[in-house]
Amino acid sequence: MKRSPSDLKQEILRLTREYSALMHADNRPGADAARPAFVPGETIPYAGRVFTEDEVEAAVSSTLDFWLTLGPEGTAFEKELASLLGVKHSLLVNSGSSANLVALSSLTTHKLPAHKRIQPGDEVITVAAGFPTTVAPILQNGAIPVFIDNDPDTGNVRVDQLEAAHSPGKTKAVMLAHALGNPFDIAAVLTFCRKHDLWLIEDNCDALGCTYTMPVEKARALGLDYLLRTAESGTHPLIQITHSTAGIPVLTAPTGAWGDISTQSFYPPHHLTMGEGGAVNIVSRAPLKSYAESFRDWGRDCWCASGIDNTCGKRFQWQLGELPEGYDHKYIYSHLGYNLKPLDPQAAIGRQQLKKLPAFIEARKQNWQYLRQGLEDLADFFDFSLPTHATAWVPGSSTSASSFTWDDTSCRVDTSWFGFMLRVRPGAPFSHTELARHLNTHQIGNRMFFGGNLLKQPVFVQLRKDRPESFRVVGQMDGADAIMNQAIFLGTFPGLTQAMLDHEIAVLHSFTQQY
Repeated sequence: MKRSPSDLKQEILRLTREYSALMHADNRPGADAARPAFVPGETIPYAGRVFTEDEVEAAVSSTLDFWLTLGPEGTAFEKELASLLGVKHSLLVNSGSSANLVALSSLTTHKLPAHKRIQPGDEVITVAAGFPTTVAPILQNGAIPVFIDNDPDTGNVRVDQLEAAHSPGKTKAVMLAHALGNPFDIAAVLTFCRKHDLWLIEDNCDALGCTYTMPVEKARALGLDYLLRTAESGTHPLIQITHSTAGIPVLTAPTGAWGDISTQSFYPPHHLTMGEGGAVNIVSRAPLKSYAESFRDWGRDCWCASGIDNTCGKRFQWQLGELPEGYDHKYIYSHLGYNLKPLDPQAAIGRQQLKKLPAFIEARKQNWQYLRQGLEDLADFFDFSLPTHATAWVPGSSTSASSFTWDDTSCRVDTSWFGFMLRVRPGAPFSHTELARHLNTHQIGNRMFFGGNLLKQPVFVQLRKDRPESFRVVGQMDGADAIMNQAIFLGTFPGLTQAMLDHEIAVLHSFTQQY
């Protein structure tokens, strides 16, 4: 009897799940009973893909349908991500770096008012220590990055330097990352941006699942009406109005929903993965979607989805530029754009990962706390990170939000940690490089804080020689240098087991005991 395509597909998918369960057990979540037990001496990665047969089945199913280019899975993922963050739109791209490029580029469009448009020679404030593709799009668009320092305790921008970095008439935007899943001081940065009518681009690539809290009175003063309306409607689980311990009404919302545009990365080390992939989130200003979409999709003026024609209803009635009237709108280009879309099977994987994101976030928080508790007695050798607005860590707690004391601003962060940063104290008898080498010898994955002080990287040293006017530095980069010279980070990703974390703690104790 001839089998139907549907029956064949179901059999293929059944076998796919069986195969994946056999072949990919090492990639299951750390708390999954089906994950093989850790044996000391095996590699402990600092990050990696965490998935089950659900993602493999979704990828195979989408591939069997053979749409390939961004299509129905991508459309669904974009809606689901936008809903998760509470933003108007999310656009999938092929990487977090591309997301940053599209986000910055969209603010260069001639369709914006002249005073809001980023043009060559305009300035964008950013921070010295971090990942290079937070900064590269500024230069790639002919603008001038203005570097300010990092706070080594949080890894984030020193907000007290923002005013010194501002150049009236030239500064157009602030572009910052939430460092290692630790939200920057959004209240202070937004206050600065509103005061000077600047764009805020949130690089949320390391921080999916984090939330930020500020007083409702502050949120109203900053014009965050779209978040307040969502909170007041009670329709979003993460955007809420509650009360602080002092009884003050406070607004909580995800990072990535506070600025004008935000970005995500779905590279394997991040909070969820599509292999390669990223997203641009349009927070509240709907027109920015068409600008970002144009730069993502070759620079075209048309906003029709792939395989769809005449969404506007007047495909052959446009007259733009010096083209003849009625020129096919699908082939009219308003920007010098790119082709930065991912594939639909990637989006199918991402949709399964989104379902697991709450558990992934909780695992990251617990893993960070477990390491912090286990390494507390090494405080003579290491300085540990603090969440933004926290003043001290309180030992003995297993929950992230309640294990810190906080400043008096009523602003709080709930961190979905990308990594656990250790800073070797200046007086320690070993360097962070010696520590990293020792961990490598024991197969424990670790990383420097990305590019460290980017101004010390060869590309910027050469740029200073070739075109010294291409960037500007405000003040001394003491914090960025401290991070570069002292910091490494360990993993917190949800594939880590308690046995792995115990082994890391034991190796660090063994290393310090020799001193």
